Amino acid sequence: MSGVGVIADHESHPLFLPLVFVGGAVFGVGLAVSQMARPEIVLEFLQFRDFGLVFVMGGASAVAGVTFWALSRSGRSAPLTGKRFGRRLKSMDRDVIVGGGIFGVGWGLSGICPGAAYASLGIGNAVILYGVAGMFLGAYLQGYLREARSDAESPASAD
Repeated sequence: MSGVGVIADHESHPLFLPLVFVGGAVFGVGLAVSQMARPEIVLEFLQFRDFGLVFVMGGASAVAGVTFWALSRSGRSAPLTGKRFGRRLKSMDRDVIVGGGIFGVGWGLSGICPGAAYASLGIGNAVILYGVAGMFLGAYLQGYLREARSDAESPASAD
């Protein structure tokens, strides 16, 4: 399914985009309050000097895990999309390993992950724009390379 079809499905419910915005805002406020939007705090955590973020991430993971477990076993569908709650399995392949490695190195060098980078902009950290620009450049490069690889693997059409 193409990305356009997915967007059209979600836009069919008038509350979808406003709720996405509210969810993003709550997430951003949580990142700011917990100090996860400050690269220096994240780097302290990654260097095993400050373990406060373990409680933030652990608490968030516990809440998300219990909620996902309960919803996936309830047999209910998502109210805005109508799709059933369930796992989306992804095979562990070379792209997942390489992508995870690049993500981890970028997080370690910048001290911030993509979600927290946007929250960091919201609290006035303009320097993080370099990291955000790098994320966009990396995403563009990944899409370009994936398309080039799929073009090279597909058989040439006879004209």
